[in-house]
Amino acid sequence: MKVFVSNEIAKVCPNFVGACVEANVVNTTYSEGLWEEIHALEEHFRETLTTESLKQLSGIAATRRVYKACGKDPSRYRPASEALIRRMLQGKELYQIDTLVDLINLASIKFGYSIGGFDSSKFVGDTLTLGIGKAGEPYEGIGRGMINIEGLPVYRDAQGGVGTPTSDHERTKITIDTRHLLVLINGYDGNEQSVRANAEFIIDLVNRYCSASNASYYIY
Repeated sequence: MKVFVSNEIAKVCPNFVGACVEANVVNTTYSEGLWEEIHALEEHFRETLTTESLKQLSGIAATRRVYKACGKDPSRYRPASEALIRRMLQGKELYQIDTLVDLINLASIKFGYSIGGFDSSKFVGDTLTLGIGKAGEPYEGIGRGMINIEGLPVYRDAQGGVGTPTSDHERTKITIDTRHLLVLINGYDGNEQSVRANAEFIIDLVNRYCSASNASYYIY
């Protein structure tokens, strides 16, 4: 899959760094070892962060700035990484979905980047482009119904939107039957070293928990 960053995103975030991770995988309903890692990070965050200080994490702070630059209120449409960590800090359990989704959530909260995880067999075409949502653009968020993506960064395939930092689209979501995984890491803070580390962490997780093969990533 080829991924491109549009000029409209480059204007509001000229230092953007993204990573595209792809792998053949075997999904499962639950992984005890993975959830041990999630709970360990949860305990660490509860000791070191608050719902206010988490907004200063590099990846989250930069994503919030881009939301504002695109005309979106980041407190109303929270980046997924921020929403997940807030949930932890409020003493709530993270949603347990399946191993692929759960490990992507772990990777997102560990590094603070909003990460899109997709079943790449469901994409239309061989190109994804990161742009900005338009007024009235139809978009069905996973478990959210139709949401207003005007002013949100959005990845589009040949059919339309598939992913925003707030919610990915129902059409290309991961299921228990997913065999071809594609993950997009959104480094709005421009920190290529951190984005690469996040991508390598995801590859390590899918190797350990999802019997991955042909796992690789590239920076865009």
